Amino acid sequence: MYPIEILVGKPGSSMDNKTGSWRSDKKPKFLQKECIACNMCFVICPEGCIAGNGPNTYTVDYDYCKGCGLCAYVCPKKDIVMIDEGEEL
Repeated sequence: MYPIEILVGKPGSSMDNKTGSWRSDKKPKFLQKECIACNMCFVICPEGCIAGNGPNTYTVDYDYCKGCGLCAYVCPKKDIVMIDEGEEL
């Protein structure tokens, strides 16, 4: 019988590989108008590319963002919107 740990990949490897070059056709835009600092976007991000930079101020590292939209989906204030890849931030 194999130990469970061999079934789990090494965590944190996403920061070794930039994913921004093959992101979906959308990317998140943090409006920073209604944010209540609930940290849901930070917690749900599968790549760990969201950072809090002060009170109610979150940013995303687009080099590692896949454009999955989970952050926008869980935001209770809808303060994160998904925009087209070519759109200005």
